[in-house]
Amino acid sequence: MTQTTWKPRVQRVIEVIPEEIEEFEAQVKRFQAGQWDETEFQAFRLRQGVYGQRQPDTHMVRVKAPFGGLTADQLDALGVVAAKYAPLNKGHLTTRENIQFHHVKLEDIADFLRILGDEGLSTREACGNTVRNVTGCAMAGVCSDEPFDVTPYAAAYSRYFVRHPFTQTMPRKVKTSFSGCAQDCAISAIHDVGFLPKIVDGVKGFEMKTGGGTSIMPVVAPTLYDFVPVDEFLKVTEAVLRIFHRTNELRKNRSKARIKFFIARVGIDAFREMVDEELKEDWAQKSFDPTRLLFIEDEEADAPTPPAVGYAASDNSPEFNSWVESNVSDQKQSGYKTALVKLKLGDIQAEQFAQLADLSRKYAGGRVRITHQQNMALRWVPEGALYEVWQRLKEIGFGDAGVHEITDVVSCPGTDSCKLGITSSMGLGRAVSETLEGMDISDPLIKQMHVKMSGCPNGCSQHHVADIGFHGAATKAPGGQVPAYELLVGGSYDGGDARMAQRVKTRIPSKQVPAALKKILEFYRDQREEGELFKDFVQRVGPGAFEPAVSGFKEERELNRDSIDAYMDWDKTVIYKLERGEGECAL
Repeated sequence: MTQTTWKPRVQRVIEVIPEEIEEFEAQVKRFQAGQWDETEFQAFRLRQGVYGQRQPDTHMVRVKAPFGGLTADQLDALGVVAAKYAPLNKGHLTTRENIQFHHVKLEDIADFLRILGDEGLSTREACGNTVRNVTGCAMAGVCSDEPFDVTPYAAAYSRYFVRHPFTQTMPRKVKTSFSGCAQDCAISAIHDVGFLPKIVDGVKGFEMKTGGGTSIMPVVAPTLYDFVPVDEFLKVTEAVLRIFHRTNELRKNRSKARIKFFIARVGIDAFREMVDEELKEDWAQKSFDPTRLLFIEDEEADAPTPPAVGYAASDNSPEFNSWVESNVSDQKQSGYKTALVKLKLGDIQAEQFAQLADLSRKYAGGRVRITHQQNMALRWVPEGALYEVWQRLKEIGFGDAGVHEITDVVSCPGTDSCKLGITSSMGLGRAVSETLEGMDISDPLIKQMHVKMSGCPNGCSQHHVADIGFHGAATKAPGGQVPAYELLVGGSYDGGDARMAQRVKTRIPSKQVPAALKKILEFYRDQREEGELFKDFVQRVGPGAFEPAVSGFKEERELNRDSIDAYMDWDKTVIYKLERGEGECAL
């Protein structure tokens, strides 16, 4: 590697190594000079968190936020790179608790990484066949139901496996979650490796799940071990990854190379036996005590002191009370609350990063956490400050109520940037959001539902565990191809009840999805039993019962001046044509 004089101002969870950025810059120049094979360069840049887009000569940079944690200074840095290098002047939060920036020029990325590296933010192994960002529960450390705070252990896991020799060229990626309690807020059920905290006989540890996933063959992760002590969770995970790394047969078909396919084939009991045997090997006989890797911060020491006076009091407006009801949670620490910030479709404008940073410094101890619902959590907010926090959030455009409710729609970027995208899922997300916000959603059973959409069958929006999920497709009409969506119903992830949604045999033209969604909700409202949740309604009536409700949503008009809008996708101005490139997830 080349020598460098630049050093990061701070180090946080993942070590930022200046020489890696210098090496990246040098290899970009080599590649642009035609001195490096494109496929080999792709694998190199993916390990640095740089992903190709469907638009030529631009890239998406994915920034990791282990366990979703960010500092105010990091928010400022994210705003700087959004303004300086992202033409859309924004960042996008993902369901994996990353921050993505699109349309970045390759030659600008090294400077982009230095700005973030100064504040301890890393993109290392955010893409590629690696251990991806480790997601966590936004309430970890402040939840009254948690056995212990999993945050230090999620960070230790991230630190241990980044740059690990077995995690650079695995058959496919590995996604990991750490939930804070039995409610499983980080959705361990859909992860390759998932951890749920437990204390057994006074010993901290985890229930460990492995082999979950969405996309092709959506499956709920089975339990590998009921209890793994914290002194052994890294060792057991490494055993799992060593076995996965050796499954060369998976490398023959990258679309079916996730660990869930191997476990589904051999069975969880046989896989557990393999892990038990692997743990007898010489490498596993050393200590795996994670103490030296733990990331421990005394957040309470930085929290604002609850004032006796000085904050504005609530005027008891219905709007504020609605926000408190849906967006504010109790903390186990007396006098403090966690306020969830609703970010529409996960987007944050460059200037809003700095505004959130300032707000977090004053009211939340200078920190925030990203949630898997593409929102943010302000923790350690003094209860008496809630009204003022809400007012400040309204000023910057983030004061909406309805976090984790049906209007809190989740979408992946779709054809806006992704090579694998089939449809404009972000455009549909905006249209569905507007439709739902214009409806009367006072029905509590409908209000608590979740709607998610992806631009392709992959699970980037986690649509497989939504009450109502959509994924992009194309369908034929008299005038040619029309963008459309497959419909899935009955998924679940709340309260630890993980269920995969079931497919309804239909394809709904994209422009008719909002109307079809209203019809689905009406069907549920009219046909359900007393107090019956949507997921239980689907279980009782079956997905086929929804077919008549949406059968009328087809595009049967010829392409002409009056119908042309139906042949264009949301937010697009050209006639739709299915154009799907080769994604880089499996390179």
